[in-house]
Amino acid sequence: MTLEVEALEQDEKFVPEEKRRRRPRIVRAVFIALFLFLAAPYLLILLYRLDFVRPVSTLMLADLVTLQGYDRRWVDFEDISPNLVRAVMMSEDGQYCNHGGVDWAQLQSVIDDAMAGEATRGASTIPMQTAKNLFLWNGRSFIRKGLELPLALVLDAVWPKQRTMEIYLNIAEWGPGIYGIEAAAQYHFKTSAAELSRQQAALLAVSLPNPIDRVASKPGPGLKRLAGVVERRARASGDYITCLYG
Repeated sequence: MTLEVEALEQDEKFVPEEKRRRRPRIVRAVFIALFLFLAAPYLLILLYRLDFVRPVSTLMLADLVTLQGYDRRWVDFEDISPNLVRAVMMSEDGQYCNHGGVDWAQLQSVIDDAMAGEATRGASTIPMQTAKNLFLWNGRSFIRKGLELPLALVLDAVWPKQRTMEIYLNIAEWGPGIYGIEAAAQYHFKTSAAELSRQQAALLAVSLPNPIDRVASKPGPGLKRLAGVVERRARASGDYITCLYG
């Protein structure tokens, strides 16, 4: 057997062996990346517990990456009008002070409606929406919802209710490139978050589910009627907001 033939045989043996060695490294790297992707939000939840940290949402980061920019002016919870806080609670999550991040009764009702083929309504709580805005993406999918639920439970367990509401109101979208209640108040009503009236607060609250089509400063008849309902509920919300203004 010539040296050239021996060399070829050695190469044939070596290449598959090298591939076998490389495969576990690739698989291990993929698992490590997946673990970090899944674990990172929980580590950030601990970081965001600190009052001086001012988180940004995935939508805000997307606006930066695409060079669109955004307007967000952080404001502390104490400097947000109670009118706005009450209106958002009554519009988005009336049981906010009573659940642990997920309103299981509401969620079960939505699941039952879906299984029966009926039209479903949203069952996202404020902690769930906060988790989605901070760490996940828009759009409906079982994968996103499956990631969102445990994040909301941990978030609600780690953060005080005031901190959750503060972060939510500072990252919520209220128009193209408009994030947070201070920028929204200035953009829509030329006032500060602290000075929002009951009517202005209700209009901002009902625009949250679709802030691009529902423009708080230019409401149609339907949006005005919905805001009127929320405003009346907000006036009578005393027993529902004890975790925020106890």
